[in-house]
Amino acid sequence: QVQLVESGGGLVQPGGSLRLSCTASESIFSTYAMGWYRQAPGKQRELVAAMTSSGSTSYADSVKGRFTFSRDNAKNTVYLQMNSLKPEDTAVYYCNKGRTYSISPYYPSGSWGPGTQVTVSS
Repeated sequence: QVQLVESGGGLVQPGGSLRLSCTASESIFSTYAMGWYRQAPGKQRELVAAMTSSGSTSYADSVKGRFTFSRDNAKNTVYLQMNSLKPEDTAVYYCNKGRTYSISPYYPSGSWGPGTQVTVSS
């Protein structure tokens, strides 16, 4: 089973930016969709961004225009660039390997990273 490891979280002020990374233990992006999820305390885990195996992306309405999903196939790494951060973006962020190549809809697999904490606060 592929291993995923997230990094790049931290404490940032409202309006600031962070870039999260997720590195996979093997080359999967050309075959499977990938997703970024987040889970805030007391809330369900939610999908915030996804990318198909061919590179098309989709975003939750709450992050559209602020977050950008990208990838580097040579590094087996996907990224989530987060700009104009808000306190409500505070959560643990996880990457996930999809069960298929598609994001319409996105079907999460059981392959999750341990997550990285993002805290947006002044």
